[in-house]
Amino acid sequence: MPTKYRYLKKYYPPFRNFKFAFRFFAVSFLFLGLVLISNAVTPIFSYQLVLSPHFKKEEVVSPIGDKAIKDSLSIYSQVLGEDTWSADIKNWFPETFYPQLTNETIDNYYLSIPKLKIIDALVKVGVELNKSLVHYPGTPHPGNVGNAVIFGHSVLPAFFNPKNYLTIFSTLPTVKKGDQILIDYDGIRYTYSVEDLKEVPPNDPSVLAQEYDDSYLTLVTCVPPGTLLRRLIVTARLLKQ
Repeated sequence: MPTKYRYLKKYYPPFRNFKFAFRFFAVSFLFLGLVLISNAVTPIFSYQLVLSPHFKKEEVVSPIGDKAIKDSLSIYSQVLGEDTWSADIKNWFPETFYPQLTNETIDNYYLSIPKLKIIDALVKVGVELNKSLVHYPGTPHPGNVGNAVIFGHSVLPAFFNPKNYLTIFSTLPTVKKGDQILIDYDGIRYTYSVEDLKEVPPNDPSVLAQEYDDSYLTLVTCVPPGTLLRRLIVTARLLKQ
């Protein structure tokens, strides 16, 4: 009786498994890329929708006349922070407004923001932002009458590390009025209370404006975190003992 069935060995063409592996890795890398893009874009949209609407957008009054500002900025042709990882605060402001270092006896101190888990961050008078926060030369030192101005870097909040000076102010937009900023300067601890948060354009040097009715502290960083679009200004006033 003739056989009705027979078995044939299936032939697998060369590189079939390689094609499957290629497709698998292609899909995997596409998925990974979408995740990375989402992680980068989501914090920016979240900032714009949740945090930014609560910040005042009006510009503060600068002690420098409008004509002087425009002339020195060459009709605003120079923009702050052209280099994301700039180590020099002179790139944040036109050199016209960069004062010479003073002969202060103390050129460094420490800043803490308990809410952000920033503890004893080094603040140095000068221009290098990579290894410390920077106290803008020429502005009063903590505890004195006037406005002490401190600059710090920010990146995407996912990379925030309170010990890394390239990321240290990434979560600064989350502070609220009444939060405390602690300054240890010359053996004395000064406690400042946050009074105001605002955004200013990157060509607005009015952050350096001085008021001499009290002791103020101003923190400056780029927002939305990870971008150079605007500057966040956090202003605090010294609490009386």
